[in-house]
Amino acid sequence: METGKRGLTTTAVAVVCAITVLAAPGTALATPSPTPSTTASPSNSPSLPPNRDLEAVRKRLDRLYHDAAVATDAYNAAEEKAKEQSAEIVELARKIVQGQRRLDDLKDRAGAAARAQYRTGGLPPEARLMLSDDPQQFLNGAGRVLQGQRATKGLIGEMTRTQHDLEQYAKDASAQWEKLEAGRKAKAAAKKKIKRQIAAAEKLESQLEKQEKKRLAELERQAAYRAQTAWLDTGILKEITGKASAQGKKAVAFASAQLGKPYEWGAEGPDTFDCSGLTSQAWAAAGRPVPRTSQEQWKQLRHIEAADMRPGDLIIYFDDASHVGMYVGDGAIVHAPRPGRTVTIAGAGSMPILGVVRPDADAPGT
Repeated sequence: METGKRGLTTTAVAVVCAITVLAAPGTALATPSPTPSTTASPSNSPSLPPNRDLEAVRKRLDRLYHDAAVATDAYNAAEEKAKEQSAEIVELARKIVQGQRRLDDLKDRAGAAARAQYRTGGLPPEARLMLSDDPQQFLNGAGRVLQGQRATKGLIGEMTRTQHDLEQYAKDASAQWEKLEAGRKAKAAAKKKIKRQIAAAEKLESQLEKQEKKRLAELERQAAYRAQTAWLDTGILKEITGKASAQGKKAVAFASAQLGKPYEWGAEGPDTFDCSGLTSQAWAAAGRPVPRTSQEQWKQLRHIEAADMRPGDLIIYFDDASHVGMYVGDGAIVHAPRPGRTVTIAGAGSMPILGVVRPDADAPGT
């Protein structure tokens, strides 16, 4: 009995210790959703077009950084899932330890009953009653025997249930562990892709001359300006009259206070952010937690029409929901753009809009 107890207890403790290691930054595990991709992987040696077509360079950079953003969303999803799975395994380990202690206690009680019977000569209670000459003692004893039989049956039933619970906890822990191990590989692949895409983009930019870099930045600004102008020309701004909720104001204030801080993939602050790290932390600061990734924000939060938008709402960009910004009013968003950039204000229509979601759909505007 003691050997079994030590074995399960040791296993549970080992599970907790292992989870502590696996949940550490850079090693957390999960099973993320399949990572969507809109372009093929870049070549190992990206190079400039022969004719130095900077517009082609700009589009290529956009694709590289977009793919990095998609992989970042998958990485972040894996990180969140790992936290949940790790917590579940730790809880299962706790239940295993408690269940083993309970089973040991039940076995001790059963052993005590057996020893008591041995001390009475091994005669069953029914036999001892039949040998009694006192009718009242016989009747009292009969009641105690009935109670004892019920208690014994209950003890055996509880031992059986506890044993079954322990077996189920062990199976559940094993299943969760397998998911974590599979997720480790998926997360490592996402991390590798992020680094590969960013390295390719940086290498491509490094081949530009100083004047070409300035021209490239101007082309990026012009592209964003054209998109924003086209969006405003629809008259959308005249329709957007919603007022921020109290929590929306807090979320906007938090996001705006991060202006100028660098983008870093997988970051949630306080010094660096990625796009969904900024929006999720802003709403957490406002007292309304939202999903960590832009894709889950799009899936789980309430969708609203762009014309009904109000400050604090989240605008989801691109067909794969790979980017998110927070609407702050007057046709603008605050967002963390991409590697090499900082948290900034941009036109809400400067990128292809997938839709708008509202974290506090149940709160009235003010």
